[in-house]
Amino acid sequence: MSFSVEVKNELARVIGDTDCCQVAELASLMRMGGAMLIGGGNNVGMNFITENAAVARKVLSLIKRNFNLKTEVMVSRGRRLKKSNSYMLRVVPAPNVSELLVTLGIMQGENFNASQDGGLLKKACCRRAYLRGAFLGGGSVNKPAGDYHLELVTGNNDFAKALVRIMKSFGLPARMTDRKNDYIVYLKEGNAITSFLNIIGAHQALLDFENVRVVKDMRNQVNRLVNCETANLQKTVNAAVRQVEKIKHIAQAIGLDKLPRGLRQAAEVRLAYPEATLNELVEALDEGVSKSGMNHRLRKLEQLADDLAAKKAPDPS
Repeated sequence: MSFSVEVKNELARVIGDTDCCQVAELASLMRMGGAMLIGGGNNVGMNFITENAAVARKVLSLIKRNFNLKTEVMVSRGRRLKKSNSYMLRVVPAPNVSELLVTLGIMQGENFNASQDGGLLKKACCRRAYLRGAFLGGGSVNKPAGDYHLELVTGNNDFAKALVRIMKSFGLPARMTDRKNDYIVYLKEGNAITSFLNIIGAHQALLDFENVRVVKDMRNQVNRLVNCETANLQKTVNAAVRQVEKIKHIAQAIGLDKLPRGLRQAAEVRLAYPEATLNELVEALDEGVSKSGMNHRLRKLEQLADDLAAKKAPDPS
């Protein structure tokens, strides 16, 4: 079971406390997965299609709770590889279906309303329910172990813009893009996704998301520290190998006894401890020299070796 399905199964069990919240959620669900149909006598009805049985049951429950309408449920088997079931909930065309459409804001009088559901969204609780319906009808969220991504997919541009406005009213950094004939409202940040799950009432999914997220972030932090330590270790080893080679060149060219006392001591301690760090060299020298002082001496030795090599090199002219 995907994480999206787990979230939807949890949300399908969440029922708004008030009629207005239930209507707002049903309106959003119908905008996502519903379609109007015309029956005999020009009576209108509605179809709602989903692949999630829990979502289908919730839509049916919301209609039964708030409207006295005849409904039918049909199940079809998919022909693709997954062969998942598809559930079609039908509100049978009848004269009193117009009450449903007007209440949901889908119709305003005799005119079709594309997306303006402002009358349903005056309360924060109704806006939360509206977003919950949008996720149930066309949402998905990646597993927290992977990339953080949550999206709501709709074929209605105005409805997508309305979802962005509602999400931003809760302080969510929602963005919108298009993909073929669909419009995508999405979140890409872990904090934003957890806030969204909290807003729509997916509290168990929120806990699961945060648990995995904490482990993931801790693992990433450990990996960064390990990579940093590895890089520093490699840098230290490379510097030590280079310094030993330079000091050996000085010894062959002029002899270490010709060096000033401080440089000679630094050269001898580096040769004695070729794999030691600067701190370990300072401790081994026991002369009261600082780490920066030891580094300065080693750099002077490297410069001296380079100068000796340059004098010994043949004149290119």
